[in-house]
Amino acid sequence: MATAGIVLVDKPGGITSHDVVARARRAFGTRKIGHAGTLDPMATGLLVLGVEGATRLLTFIVGLDKTYEATIRLGVSTDSDDADGEITATMDASPLADAQIRAAIEPLTGRISQVPSTVSAIKVNGRRAYDLARAGEEVQLTAREVTVSRFEVIDARRAGETVDLDVVVDCSSGTYIRALARDLGASLGVGGHLTALRRTRIGPFDARDAASVDELAAASVLTPAAVAADVLGAFDVTADEARDLRHGKRLGGAAPRLAAGRAAIDPNGVLVGIVEKRGDDVKSAMNMPEERPA
Repeated sequence: MATAGIVLVDKPGGITSHDVVARARRAFGTRKIGHAGTLDPMATGLLVLGVEGATRLLTFIVGLDKTYEATIRLGVSTDSDDADGEITATMDASPLADAQIRAAIEPLTGRISQVPSTVSAIKVNGRRAYDLARAGEEVQLTAREVTVSRFEVIDARRAGETVDLDVVVDCSSGTYIRALARDLGASLGVGGHLTALRRTRIGPFDARDAASVDELAAASVLTPAAVAADVLGAFDVTADEARDLRHGKRLGGAAPRLAAGRAAIDPNGVLVGIVEKRGDDVKSAMNMPEERPA
């Protein structure tokens, strides 16, 4: 059986997140592998995989804040809001001043309301929006609240009638960088789309620590305990308390100790499960499969 844990992968462009999972299943010899947060085929960067029992931790990872590096082209709009789509309009963006661009970015930071790109994985009546769009059906997606804590232009390049912006975006889960590109172009009156996208961070995990898809068989596997402690904080328990939690018993009067974290870790460094308060007590909200310490 494959070792349970979390694997960080640097996805290349041109393949889907599902393709990466398929390769990981072959590399680790198990079908029990999932990922926390899809990347479009065009996009590169960090993909977090869960192996065996650690797939249970993905639900706590998928909602973490993320960092992206992207290139936005002003002056060209596409039907997918990225370079994979068909061009729908062009306009001369060369007169735009840097100050105008910075001013247009300001309203796209902080807590904002964003309509996701039509070509997205959001489900509408049980079907993916991109499937509906590709079938020629009209797709109406509702706006959602997201947080963009950083939207910074690192470099601006001008070529003919277009302006390419290299940007860094720190944002909440559920933010569409393609939609930021579209909305920035729309607010400037010239249109815009995404030409490159790379995810460099998910919560405490960094793309610099990720393995390539060709290195999966030799990739480092982060232990469930280490990952859960990073994401949720450690809640150290005794061997007796670990046994009680695994048997569904509550830890009487232990609630004040939860200030440090929710990942119950036994004296052997093994993740017992994720715990929560029940009045003054602590109980398991999610048990992990028992494993041998490394």
